[in-house]
Amino acid sequence: MRLVTVEARVLSIPFKVVFKHASAQRSAMQSLWVNVRAADGETGMGEGCPREYVTSESLETAKAFVEHYRADWLAAIHDIHSLKHWIGNHSAEIDANPAAWSAVEIALLDLMGKSTGVSIERLLDVPAVEGQFRYTAVLGDAPPAVFEAQLAHYLKAGFRDFKIKLSGDRKINCAKTYALASARIAPRSVRADANNLWRNAHEAIAHLTSLEYPFFAIEEPLEPGDHNGMREIASALGAKIIVDESALYVAHLEPLREDAHRWIVNLRVSKMGGMVRALEFVRAARNLGVQLIVGAHVGETSVLTRAAITIANLARDILVAQEGAFGTHLLEYDMVDPPLMFGPGGLLDATSLSQPGLGLGPRHTGVRGGADPLP
Repeated sequence: MRLVTVEARVLSIPFKVVFKHASAQRSAMQSLWVNVRAADGETGMGEGCPREYVTSESLETAKAFVEHYRADWLAAIHDIHSLKHWIGNHSAEIDANPAAWSAVEIALLDLMGKSTGVSIERLLDVPAVEGQFRYTAVLGDAPPAVFEAQLAHYLKAGFRDFKIKLSGDRKINCAKTYALASARIAPRSVRADANNLWRNAHEAIAHLTSLEYPFFAIEEPLEPGDHNGMREIASALGAKIIVDESALYVAHLEPLREDAHRWIVNLRVSKMGGMVRALEFVRAARNLGVQLIVGAHVGETSVLTRAAITIANLARDILVAQEGAFGTHLLEYDMVDPPLMFGPGGLLDATSLSQPGLGLGPRHTGVRGGADPLP
């Protein structure tokens, strides 16, 4: 395969509803969208989600990363072996630009799979995707009436696993936990995401205890990397701790070694720096005894949903939950047709995902939102 073009653009698609959490409020998704093409005309597509509050990336730095390394990729990458070689020789650069590289890598894997007639699982030498994947109902930091309506909708749809976004307002959070309790949802099915809300363990423990709802797990209650503070919270509440911004690459597993049973890592493909590194992270977490959630950034398209399914499939034995796959449940339109998204019960059937590359078709130009949303 001879690579001839790598093009990166900003992708922005409106949400059907505003989504809010402690770190950000969004009415539209924003991703780096990458298209690649080989000399024979075959193409691939990829996506990454730069987030300054997660990886310190912006859309501008992500585009600059692609511009800087484009010529190198055109000259150096022509198959899966040369791709992995480039990754191995540029770990520091990917550490600093994980979402940008994720978009490029996924596009290259899609292209290579199509060029060789194999799925991305076959290309990466991991188990073929099969069966169903069950996704979590994610409820943003909405006013109580909106929260209750969304919860009722998820329950009617048959969801079993829930994640709620907390705010700094105790009254609002109490209304959320009251709604959960009134719906008779077992706390073992609910985890709370604080998005680095509190300054210290004392504040977090006081707030969470006042809610009188024993969440199964608390995600990122303190500043990233405050492992001792999070241990204190885990001990006081009898809950597990989910790390997200505190776990960006394999080296970040080391602080979890001494009490691996306390921790769960929220692994997101874009945050980890692509699929190759995410697969390495799964193997390292398994060896350490750390469980995983395969998560998603708000507003990911079906491309990142598809990439995450490969990771979740490898991690089934240590997988606590899976997030994402919202497709056009949240987005005004998706970039593939048909969108890859969960159905009733939060279930997604993966039996059709065996075609070459990602196995996804580009959306038709007549889809609502215009023929070309990429500026």
